Parts: sequence; structure tokens; C-alpha cells
Amino acid sequence: MTGIIWGSTLGNTERAATIIAEQLGDSELIAVVNLDSETLEKYDTLLLGSSTWGFGDLQDDWDSKLNVLKEANLKGKRVGFFGMGDQYGYSDTYMDALGTLYEVIKDSGCSIIGSWPVAGYSFSASTAVIDGAFIGLALDDDNQPEQTEERITSWISSLTNK
Repeated sequence: MTGIIWGSTLGNTERAATIIAEQLGDSELIAVVNLDSETLEKYDTLLLGSSTWGFGDLQDDWDSKLNVLKEANLKGKRVGFFGMGDQYGYSDTYMDALGTLYEVIKDSGCSIIGSWPVAGYSFSASTAVIDGAFIGLALDDDNQPEQTEERITSWISSLTNK
């Protein structure tokens, strides 16, 4: 079973999480405000979603839950990331919220899944790019809303075919 944990201020990341859950099937949606270590530990796969705000900041609801993420036993779990951002308005911090989440869990013993190509995006810098790819699904409903569902479908396919 997959836990899809999301933080959303304007609803875009929540909508993406809902589409992911619908396409993925065997999953549960969890608003990050309801996150606790027991919730994290009950899933084999976790998909963590956040929008990037301002100059690379996590969505506000994540701030109070980062310690829960840091302290959870994620050893052996599969963890993926998805997020919303504005690649034109914030070109030098696009998807940095995903980079922040990655930094919190990268040494936890989990397997990071769901990298995503940078082709088709226009940005100058991102802490969410490692080895030439985003560490998770990058979405931009401000500038490319018509691509959101197609990108989610392709990303889900890549997660379930491995």
C-alpha cells in the first residue's frame, strides 16, 4: 500500500495527489498536517508532495512535520516525490521544496524512486535536480497545466513498472 502525503496551500498539490491516488489505486491520501510517525511506518511506499513557495520554501504545513519525517523509521521503504512550482517566475528555485524533503530523508535507509527528466522545463537552478534529473515528478500548473495529468500518468507508469 502507498501513502500519498501532501501539503497544499492553493489546492494544486492536493489535486495532483488526488489524481495520483486515482491512477495508482491501492493508496491512501494523507494531508501533511495529519502526519505522525505511525502513519509513515504503516506504508511500504510513500509519495511526498509539496509545492515550492517564494524562494525555494516548502509549503507551510510541512514545516511543523519535518521532524516527524526525520525521526521515522524509513529503512527499506520506497519513497518518491512530487511537487508544484513556477518554473518561469521562480526559475532559480524551481522545485526546491522537493530538494528539501530529499535532504531530510536521503540517509534514512529508504530507496528513492520516481526520478523525472528535466526535458520540457525551463528553469535555471533547482536543488531537486540530481545527476541531471528531478528527484521526483515536477509539475507546473501556473505555466503548463495542460501537461499535469499526462505527466502524472507517465510518472505512475514508471513507478509501477519497476
